[in-house]
Order: sequence, then structure tokens, then C-alpha cells
Amino acid sequence: MCGRYSLTTPEDHLVEVFDVPPLTFDYRARYNIAPTQDVPVVASDKRGTRLGLLRWGFVPAWADDPSIGSRMINARAESLLDKPAFKQAAVSRRCLVPADGFYEWAAEDGHKVPYWIHSPDREPMGFAGVWERWHHRGTEPVFSMAIITVDANDQIRHLHDRMPAIVPAADRKAWLDTETPIAEALSLLKPYELALEAYPVSTLVNRPANDVPDCIEPV
Repeated sequence: MCGRYSLTTPEDHLVEVFDVPPLTFDYRARYNIAPTQDVPVVASDKRGTRLGLLRWGFVPAWADDPSIGSRMINARAESLLDKPAFKQAAVSRRCLVPADGFYEWAAEDGHKVPYWIHSPDREPMGFAGVWERWHHRGTEPVFSMAIITVDANDQIRHLHDRMPAIVPAADRKAWLDTETPIAEALSLLKPYELALEAYPVSTLVNRPANDVPDCIEPV
């Protein structure tokens, strides 16, 4: 699964890497992004591809209460089309979640030890995701997303058996494009084939309130 990640990439570089217009929201480095928070997400619609803020925790359009999103932070690639909550979003509302690292907790000597997992060059990655718009009369619309997960690759399987589906840079446009046949889009969801590095970090990351640089420093 993916339950916590970081995004510390400078704003101008993030815009360049994901080939999007200048941001229209306040952006800052994040070291401990947690579910239910508003997070930067790349998506495409009739106004083009851009970066905006979506809530992490998928709220199906048919849900009675948006609080259901706190339990729907991830979507398994293997069952996307089998789940009523995610099926239509996988076809027509795909997104990318920029991140420069993510956390997993490994059992060691009876304790859960957090690890920060990242690209060796610390360049931002794009996690595959799906998004949705929820709106009931008399309420404000909620735009939300879930991160898609796949089997972990050989590099990090000793930490956890699942990982975010990381879309290679060359495939990002195809993933976002709703004209891409769904079978072709789903074929992009697989264990990451490029290098990743991981090292243990402070248990500061266990609390979402601790959104500080020390969260990604090795211990």
C-alpha cells in the first residue's frame, strides 16, 4: 500500500517535469503527506493538463458521506475494473500524483521501522491515480483521488509486498489521455523497473503533524 509520501521538489522544477502551466495554489515542500489532506495532482480535462489540489481519499460520486474517502486511499491495479467505486474513474478520470519519495514500515526486532523510498537522483516520480468529483445538494464539491498500487518490485519487497504504481515519464501522457484504450492504460501499471533506494528514517514520520525535513533524513 501507500499510506504516506513526500514531495519536496521546487515548484519551478515540478512544473517543468510534469509539463504543466504555472501553479494557481500555494505550494510548499511536504515531507510527510498523509491521507485526507489536499495534495498536488496532475489531471487532464477540457481545459488541458494542469496541477491542482485534490483530497487524498477517494469519495465515490454515489457515496452518502464524503468521510468514506478516509478508507479509500489506495486502489489495487488488479481489481480497478471490478470495483464499482473505481471502474469509471479508471476509464475516464486518471491522474498522476507527484512524489519524490514514499514511506513503508518494516518489522524489525519487534518494532515497525519507517523507510523512505526514493529515486537515486531524487527526481519526482508520478504515481498513477484515479480521481472523482463528489457533490450533494447544499454542499461544496469534493475532488478526491486514490493512489493505485501494484506488487512491490524486487528492490523493496522485503519492506512491503505492495508499492505505488509509478508511471515512467515516457508513459505519463498516455496514462492521462482518456483516448488511450483502457487495456493499454492498465498495461502501464506494473512494478517499477528503474532503480529505487531506501533507508530507515526517524519515527517522527509516524505522526502526520510532523511535516519537517527530519522525516526524510537517514538514521
